[in-house]
Amino acid sequence: MADVRVTEPHSFSAAEAKAKIGAFEEMLAKYRVKVDWAGNSAKLKGIGVSGDINVTDRDCTVLVSLGRMAKMAGIDPVKLEGSIRKRLKAAFSPE
Repeated sequence: MADVRVTEPHSFSAAEAKAKIGAFEEMLAKYRVKVDWAGNSAKLKGIGVSGDINVTDRDCTVLVSLGRMAKMAGIDPVKLEGSIRKRLKAAFSPE
């Protein structure tokens, strides 16, 4: 079961939405989380964290599971959820 689940609606095609979340992917890379895309879905994998991204024509859902190491490091799921939501909202905001 995921510790964090964020679903953010958007008004783009799945391909456009996937392209727009590049800044979110950059943030993940900063924390050494790898993103492996297969179509419109991706697997997230990093030290102490794993999850999924699923992009559709209506929304983008990010699921994150925190491992024992991440929890011991004090990662707050509520703050993480807020950070993910903020970045997705920014990615999907009208330009």
